[in-house]
Amino acid sequence: MSTDLPGAPARWPLGTQANLQRAFSDTDVRAFADLSGDHNPVHLDDAAAAADPRFGARIVHGMLVASLFTALLGEHMPGPGTIYLGQELSFRAPVFLDEVVIASVELVEVRSDKPIAKIRTLVTKLDGTVCIKGEAVVLLPA
Repeated sequence: MSTDLPGAPARWPLGTQANLQRAFSDTDVRAFADLSGDHNPVHLDDAAAAADPRFGARIVHGMLVASLFTALLGEHMPGPGTIYLGQELSFRAPVFLDEVVIASVELVEVRSDKPIAKIRTLVTKLDGTVCIKGEAVVLLPA
């Protein structure tokens, strides 16, 4: 697809990327639970999470981890003025409390008729394990 549209899209060639590292604390998870209303014990209760054979320890809400994409898209690439139109997510591996992850976004397509872009979204652990994989559709800034 072309990135030669008038205005904003030409500023972001295909393949443009941004990333950030983050770890989520107990305080972060509890605040998200209160904001979202998701008080699942696997996120908040050490004993319940330890007894769950799937994880063995508390995990961060998947949607809290996925919120890193909002920070990247709205602040870094494409940046302020970006409007989310859609997001597909596939949750592949848990993120545990205080575990560092790397979120990344990559511009993969810009429509030729409108300033709308597809952006690959990915969260990995430091060892390369994929935690979240997906694709965002955004309206590029003016």
